[in-house]
Amino acid sequence: MDAVRCAARPSRRGVLRAGGGAALAAVAGTAVTGCGAGTDDGVAADGTVTVEMWHGQADTAKKALEGLVADFERSHPKIRVKLGGGVLADVMLQKVTAALAAGSYPDIAYIFGSDLARVARSPQVVDLTETAGSGPVPWKNYWAASRDAVTLNGRVRAAPAVLDSLAVVCNKKLFRQAGLPLPEAGWTWQDFVSTARALTESGRGRFGTGWPGTGDEDTVWRLWPLIWDLGGDVVDDGGKGIGFADTGARALQVVADLARDKSVYVDPKPGSEQMYQVFQSGRMGMVVTGPWQLPDIETAGIDYHVVPLPSFSGRPVTISGPDTWTVFDNGEARAKAARTFLTWLARPEQDVRWDIEAGSLPLSRRTEALPAWQDKVARTEGLNVFTTALETARVRPVHPAYPEVSQALGQAIVAVLLGRSTPEKALRACADEANAALLIPR
Repeated sequence: MDAVRCAARPSRRGVLRAGGGAALAAVAGTAVTGCGAGTDDGVAADGTVTVEMWHGQADTAKKALEGLVADFERSHPKIRVKLGGGVLADVMLQKVTAALAAGSYPDIAYIFGSDLARVARSPQVVDLTETAGSGPVPWKNYWAASRDAVTLNGRVRAAPAVLDSLAVVCNKKLFRQAGLPLPEAGWTWQDFVSTARALTESGRGRFGTGWPGTGDEDTVWRLWPLIWDLGGDVVDDGGKGIGFADTGARALQVVADLARDKSVYVDPKPGSEQMYQVFQSGRMGMVVTGPWQLPDIETAGIDYHVVPLPSFSGRPVTISGPDTWTVFDNGEARAKAARTFLTWLARPEQDVRWDIEAGSLPLSRRTEALPAWQDKVARTEGLNVFTTALETARVRPVHPAYPEVSQALGQAIVAVLLGRSTPEKALRACADEANAALLIPR
């Protein structure tokens, strides 16, 4: 979650929100009074409970959620779900932070997985451990990525909202023109670099691949699979330093090789829309992306092929960026109603509708097994590659210092992409900044 979906859904790889963490820290230890988004306890005279949901969705995903809410209300006549918030997911952190400080917050909000640790420091966030353990779908039936993205210190602090994974989408026409075979599972990052070089034709404005160049989370999360494959981690075992001091430079060398060969299109704007437009216009051979991009690629008429991410080791590795539905305490009645709605939403028969209409991957194996999802897979080229990747997908840690670590690594990646630094020098600067952030008590 912690994952750019254009029309289907707002960018899930938004720029790191400057200042949001500091504001949360100011309110985290304070018991904020107030009655949330409403002016009462949300319980009407007839016993109907209204919960406010700040959903952050746009267009197709918003329409899908509206349909699900309408069905829920028909089957639960004593619960009303009011969809609002007025902002897209990219700026939800700021809005929720301000709402917590003001004491007027929703019952449910869409929170990026990479932001959950900071939001969960607020005493107003409802612990969902018991709800997860008693839900109609066994907790262990969820993909590990879904579970890990919402678990902090052994407690479930939110409900999984969306699930994705990264793979490589290839333009078959450009591979044929370059006389290259389509890559297969088990290929290496050296194969990726050499293939990108062979696909590049600078005179025709054609690139082998692309990489977001703004230094935000969209830039960063693409590098974690390389670091994990090399044996590194985001944070070391002691929790006081980065876990990629020895592996980060080698991972960054792949970025440096692409930059050296001038085979990578560096997108200068947040959201990666320009990078995807280059691919969809037939001027990029390969793009690392998630399942959310397949509808746009199909609409553009690109004859494409999906292959798992390369690796150094030969073992399958990818990243999933789940996002969350986080529940806030506006009293017992509203919290209970919010839990009831999210439990209903996670049932396979609802989850599969959300997945198909809004572009998520199934949260659980039960959803994956449904005929509706299997039919979707059969009709969508390459979708099975993203789903299969969930077997080995990892997520970024739910850690309050993750935004600072990400920001430091993002700056390092951009410096290497633009040829302003070597991998070794960029990583040293990253380590200095990130390690300092990890030492701050939280």
